Amino acid sequence: MTDQPQIIGGIDTHTDVHQAAVIDTFGRRLATAAFPTTPAGYHQLLDWLRSYGTVTAVGVEGTGAYGAELARLLRANRVSVIEVDRPDRRTRRAHGKSDPLDAYAAADAVLAHRAQGTPKTRDGIVEAIRALRLVRASAVKARTQTTNQIHALITTAPSPVREPLRALPTAELIRHLARSRPGSDPSDPACATRTALRRLARRHQHLTEEITDADTELRPLVTQAAPQLVTLLGVGTQTAAQLLITAGDNPDRLKSEASFAHLCAAAPLPASSGRTHRHRLNRGGDRHANSALHMIALVRMRHDPRTRHYVARRTTEGLTKKDIIRCLKRAIAREIYKHLTSTTTTNTPPPQDN
Repeated sequence: MTDQPQIIGGIDTHTDVHQAAVIDTFGRRLATAAFPTTPAGYHQLLDWLRSYGTVTAVGVEGTGAYGAELARLLRANRVSVIEVDRPDRRTRRAHGKSDPLDAYAAADAVLAHRAQGTPKTRDGIVEAIRALRLVRASAVKARTQTTNQIHALITTAPSPVREPLRALPTAELIRHLARSRPGSDPSDPACATRTALRRLARRHQHLTEEITDADTELRPLVTQAAPQLVTLLGVGTQTAAQLLITAGDNPDRLKSEASFAHLCAAAPLPASSGRTHRHRLNRGGDRHANSALHMIALVRMRHDPRTRHYVARRTTEGLTKKDIIRCLKRAIAREIYKHLTSTTTTNTPPPQDN
């Protein structure tokens, strides 16, 4: 009896259908087929891959989107999943574009070691935090939009409506408008404006309640996932949640603190030429994580004596404020990485004190 040949799979993911392809270890194309994005379809895809030999790895496009559930099933069946970026425009112009070609390209990227990234598992407490924070973020955005609409409507309102409201602080303004009685004549501009303002104020209150509920749910989850992280100076529930989401439920996929800093766009890029030796801001990576690091840096610059001393020293050395903040974010990323990798982000409840 001979051993089964080793094969590599490639998956081009879509909303309704996933296109799969198989190549051998010499890069020869064996077959391609499409499968529905259903639980039964995922199992059919895996059985189809295994019918050609031993699956050493599968390159999947979009493991954080359309391919998330397929990646979970493959990992549950002990199949190595590799995150694959879609082919660039130059490659597509040279070789064409189709779902089978993209699936073969994903497998080729794994074989050539162009794709080596380990995707997030998305099956632990951090995934729960991501879902809740996503709703909170949209509620915050909608509340800000509602506040802006209220102020804009007051600005253009008739004087009898505008004058009593224009000097009120936002919180008091919302309470006043929510309990107001606008009248019953919608054809009157003043009455219609008052009606619109009351509806916007009540929407604002509803969104505030939604944000408060999300905060109440997120706080214990973040503390359970990273109890040491939330004790750091400047790290609040929201910043800790974002950094956990960036690292994922399997932060060990990040090989070093430098890779985490690069993921957070906190690793400065060299921009030297001739006699000029400098680094520039990295505008790639996860911008939300970079924003969280920026907030931590600002808090420490205001409240941490060591950080203030560092800022003063670097300022005397000729660094600009932007350069100093860039250095601080790099140091904070190094500190955060240690706490992320030393914490097990699972659904296991935290140990009780003796």
